[in-house]
Amino acid sequence: MYCAAMALGLMVDTLVGWPDRLFRSLSHPVVWIGALVSALDRHWNDGPPMRRRRAGALTVAAVLIATVLPAALVQWALPDGALGVVLTGVLSWPLIAARSLNDHVAAVARPLAAGDLAGARGAVARIVGRDPTTLDTAGVGRAALESLAENASDGVVAPLVWGAVAGLPGIAAYKAINTMDSMIGHRNDRYEDFGKAAARLDDLANLIPARLTAGLLALASGRPATAIAGMRRDAARHRSPNAGWPEAALAAALRVRLSGPRVYGGTIADEPWVNDGAPDPDAAAMGRGLALYRRTVLLCALLLGGLALI
Repeated sequence: MYCAAMALGLMVDTLVGWPDRLFRSLSHPVVWIGALVSALDRHWNDGPPMRRRRAGALTVAAVLIATVLPAALVQWALPDGALGVVLTGVLSWPLIAARSLNDHVAAVARPLAAGDLAGARGAVARIVGRDPTTLDTAGVGRAALESLAENASDGVVAPLVWGAVAGLPGIAAYKAINTMDSMIGHRNDRYEDFGKAAARLDDLANLIPARLTAGLLALASGRPATAIAGMRRDAARHRSPNAGWPEAALAAALRVRLSGPRVYGGTIADEPWVNDGAPDPDAAAMGRGLALYRRTVLLCALLLGGLALI
């Protein structure tokens, strides 16, 4: 049942995304989760390190209860059969970001292809945390493709995996975990302790989906052996235990290099290269990356549909 529902939710999201009219009238579930995280951050994130760690763990528990309990009640109230599948799929739709990710990366690719570096920097600033003013054309391309690879897992495959496993409670729990990690799971003075529980839980929740995403990217690329070799060589060298897998697969499949040194908040992070020795991505590589991403989303839909039939 849940696999069919997730396939339906993915189809709806791919076709319509989350329209601006809905956002203006209803906002978005992730925004609601984010508002709760921000409120708890303001009220609980103070004191010595151990107190911050306990407060961070309580924040994770509170946010999960606030998101999973309503989702579980709704799932319990839904009817069995085809109607229940349809309703579960429609209610899951806002928590899948396949269309949004494509549109945001395409918004970087278009000005980059036109030679408009300023426009490409402005577009990439909406999807990455690094300082866009430090990015040249190659840096913008790398940042956008890294975001495409990582969010193919975080925004598409992982929500679908947890939704297929546990329905609305599963997909709601994952989005809560991922939102908390993106907001407080940072290694800086404010969040090193408060965000530790959120970061570790996010690593655990993405352990399987990240590797599944890498496998899907490899299969959809048409050169799986090359992509798998890149994953085996580079994934473990990445700063993230999970993001390195889809990033390495994408870099090898496109035959470009990703990651490398970047600037966050005025500080240079000396990250290792992924697929070192390959050329930097250009606008054409971004176009190929988006095409590969769309094939991967289609492959994911087919996989869900096949599992629903078993």
